[in-house]
Amino acid sequence: MRILRFITPQDEVHYGRPLDEHSAEILDGDPLQGLTASGRRAQISRLLAPIVPCNILCIGLNYRAHAEETGAALPEDPVLFMKPTSALSDPGAPIRIPRSCSHGPEVDYEAELAVVIGRAARDIPQEQALSYVLGYTCANDVSARRWQKHGGGGQWVRGKSFDSFCPLGPHLVTAEEIPDPQALGLRCWLNGELMQDGHTDDMIFPVARLIHLLSRDTTLLPGTLILTGTPPGVGFARTPPRYLSPGDRVRVEIDVIGSLENPVAE
Repeated sequence: MRILRFITPQDEVHYGRPLDEHSAEILDGDPLQGLTASGRRAQISRLLAPIVPCNILCIGLNYRAHAEETGAALPEDPVLFMKPTSALSDPGAPIRIPRSCSHGPEVDYEAELAVVIGRAARDIPQEQALSYVLGYTCANDVSARRWQKHGGGGQWVRGKSFDSFCPLGPHLVTAEEIPDPQALGLRCWLNGELMQDGHTDDMIFPVARLIHLLSRDTTLLPGTLILTGTPPGVGFARTPPRYLSPGDRVRVEIDVIGSLENPVAE
């Protein structure tokens, strides 16, 4: 099932099942408690992020080829950082370049598979982990590299946390439609130029193992969003580096799920 969250021309917010590009069947309830078909059709004025997460957990250096392009050793454990929920952004909403760095923030794109936890998970065996997944969507782990490297006291969170730095969508694809999350291609385009072209089978820690490891002695609440890392081709690893500028357009695409596109603005 594909689940949208959208605003109607009457400024009503609904979950829905897409019928075509401009309309959806309204679904009553919410994805975490359960959705039921209403039989009512509504026009889509604007798409919203398909889920409002309670926490955003992010994994760095989780693709072998990406670790290689950065010159980093393969991690022995997941590299975990977090984004605040205030970084969440909608499909089509602008990625905003922060003004709070006098030498330029060096804002970069990162196409990622996002996992939504559907029920409370703690100390989950790896073989059971995927049964706790509600669904999957596209994410862009937007990163201000200068802040990430130099402005966070050695931590990555500050450079990953600016407003608009977590575009999500366009819809949530429920887990039964993606039985194997390690069988997906993912790509990123910048102004129509293909920048990233990877596959989730290159993950160092596959989705099931991530859930197993992250849930050790730690409750993953329903609505937890996990960004699972990015494939090679990011801007800072290019020669010369390629950073985002106002007027750019970034598109993240993942097999089965669809495309998430955002403009870049001041």
